[in-house]
Amino acid sequence: MHEIAERVLTGDPRAIARALRWIDDRVPQAEEILRDLFPSTGKAWVIGVTGNPGAGKSTLCDRLIEAFRKRALKVAVIAVDPTSPYTGGAILGDRIRMSRHATDPGVFIRSVATRGHLGGLSRSARDMVRILDAAGYDIVIVETVGVGQDELEITRTAHSTLVVMAPGLGDEVQAIKAGIMETADVFAVNKADKDGADATVRDIELMIALGGESLVAVGKIRGHVVHGGAGEAAAHGVVAPVGASHWTPPISRVVSTRGVGFDELVAALESHRTWLTETTAGQERRRARLAEELRETLREALIEAAEHDLAATMDLVVASVAARETDPYTATRELVEKFRARF
Repeated sequence: MHEIAERVLTGDPRAIARALRWIDDRVPQAEEILRDLFPSTGKAWVIGVTGNPGAGKSTLCDRLIEAFRKRALKVAVIAVDPTSPYTGGAILGDRIRMSRHATDPGVFIRSVATRGHLGGLSRSARDMVRILDAAGYDIVIVETVGVGQDELEITRTAHSTLVVMAPGLGDEVQAIKAGIMETADVFAVNKADKDGADATVRDIELMIALGGESLVAVGKIRGHVVHGGAGEAAAHGVVAPVGASHWTPPISRVVSTRGVGFDELVAALESHRTWLTETTAGQERRRARLAEELRETLREALIEAAEHDLAATMDLVVASVAARETDPYTATRELVEKFRARF
């Protein structure tokens, strides 16, 4: 086993920091460390925190750390910040709002930049989660970049996806659009002491109810189905019973700046964790997430291999397409056939 991997297993923060840096920089030793640590993973509960910019995700994460630490759980946070498309730099400012936990030995906070990766996460986020999992953290919180409606990569990384909403960020039309709203396992309406919070809750309830009716109509087995109807039940955290084939996302009202509503929010998240572990549907979802991760890893490996093996041919093909001697579709098919012929 690599020496850094051995130190990660003991919880050495310096080794953890170095391993995370190597993974983010994609140095050759990173894959060796991940292979060594994989048998020790699978224990941590990964919570993805996502939502629109300005919804208060970082402050909410700060309060979640506080709530889980009161339960004597070790907490790690990966906070993803956007990379400038012009300078290539990133401020990495999300952790500023969590700075009061910096001296707590039971908390590890790491900021990473997207480095141009789309989907709301950095390319290395999933592997970083595994490092923190192997290091013995009970909870790993992944805070995404302030995402748009269709940036859903967090749902393929986290066990439980918490979507943070705030009053004034949209109307009922925004709420019923397909996208990240449909992937939420738990909703948190932050800044619930502001005007418009009740309307935001009603809009989310409408989306959940409409989604349930649509799924029943087409016979789908994935997505939100409200058991017993929307409205007050969803607003007060009523969730699908153990054994249910569908999960109904509860809606929690919180005020992150004052720490209001977090006992209810943590209870809703823990209910989802129970559903994942104690129902057949939840277990199937976890297996599907791992299958998707394997496909994505295979896809990236194949692309890198093809780009390497076909590098000498690419320039000639690009010149041929530019001269209109061939079209890009035929050129792509020929490149694929040439790559396959190597095996």
